[in-house]
Amino acid sequence: MIDRRLASYPAEARALARCMGQTLRQDVYPERDNPPFDRVCMDGIAIDSEAFGAGLRRFKVLGTQAAGVPPLAIESREHAIEVMTGAVLPGGTDCIIPMEEYQQTDDVAAVRSEAKSGRYRNVQRRGADSPLGVPMLKAGMRLGAAEVAVIASAGLAEVLVSSQPRFMVISTGDELIEPGLPIAEHHVRRSNAYAVVAALQGHGFEKVHNDHIGDDEGMLSDRLQQHLAQHDVLILSGGVSKGKFDLVPKVLRALGVEEVFQQVAQQPGRPMWFGIGPANQAVFGLAGNPVSTLVCLIRYVVPAVASAMGRQAAPQEHIALAAPASIGRAVSYFLPIQIQQDQAGRSAAIPRRPNGPGDFLALTGTDGFLELPPNLEPFPEGYVASLYRW
Repeated sequence: MIDRRLASYPAEARALARCMGQTLRQDVYPERDNPPFDRVCMDGIAIDSEAFGAGLRRFKVLGTQAAGVPPLAIESREHAIEVMTGAVLPGGTDCIIPMEEYQQTDDVAAVRSEAKSGRYRNVQRRGADSPLGVPMLKAGMRLGAAEVAVIASAGLAEVLVSSQPRFMVISTGDELIEPGLPIAEHHVRRSNAYAVVAALQGHGFEKVHNDHIGDDEGMLSDRLQQHLAQHDVLILSGGVSKGKFDLVPKVLRALGVEEVFQQVAQQPGRPMWFGIGPANQAVFGLAGNPVSTLVCLIRYVVPAVASAMGRQAAPQEHIALAAPASIGRAVSYFLPIQIQQDQAGRSAAIPRRPNGPGDFLALTGTDGFLELPPNLEPFPEGYVASLYRW
């Protein structure tokens, strides 16, 4: 339901130096065959393999072929060219004898008896990595260091990537006090918003801001109206359940935000709310408990926004439980886990069940969570479930 309602974000041209972590929105083709010439892969001498096959073991070295200069050429089969790694294969040669397999005195290279030869030994053929007309990268990839290098090799100084959506992370509630300020016994620290902002930044989102609004309907209406006018994605933490001060759904509806759904058959995070604003803003109302907020953010918000940016979905990960897990729920359950490896290098999930949805300390040191289906019976050791990493 979220994917069907989210509008696609536009593309923008970005300089290559600012593309790390971005979502590619164009296919990238090589500007030439890659490599663009028969390329030397080892320091040594370039010879004619047929001369070697005919028994010739002493070659007159005519010169040195360095990388980045026009190719030299041998004048006869008895000649060789000294070559450097990365250089163009000299004309008339088709084999590289590495330095360890010959002895050179003045301008004569004597090849050792144990040396080997063959056509295009230690040579990478032109176009072997990628020929012209075949894309090296496809739209939808998230760009890492290797992908950025490929774009540079194609001669592109800039490339089309998805525009970054503008996020506003909003915590609600009079009980929340900013870190660094004095706090009373009946207050709690405002921590959820910082967790959400950090998680979004860790997933490559750049335009992330946050705000706090108390339990006042007028103030909530005014500030949410401002945020809807200035942002593409609103993520609210708290105020979406059925309590007297859970004002968020009512205020959002009054501001023209269409409610798509409220409540999901899951624990934690059952009160989750989702709607679409009058200008196609995505509005996520997440339960205020820390565990609920984070699991819903990772399970729904991050993949939905990434999909709207045109990013290809990664294959769903699965992992087996390293120990039994007694959940006893008639709805889906998100179970935090820590990944361990046995002596054979196989990964398994150690359950780290919190003491309720407010136990944010239980999440420290965990790698993500499993989505367990409704089941009143314990899940046995070895049970395989979907894994979502933080």
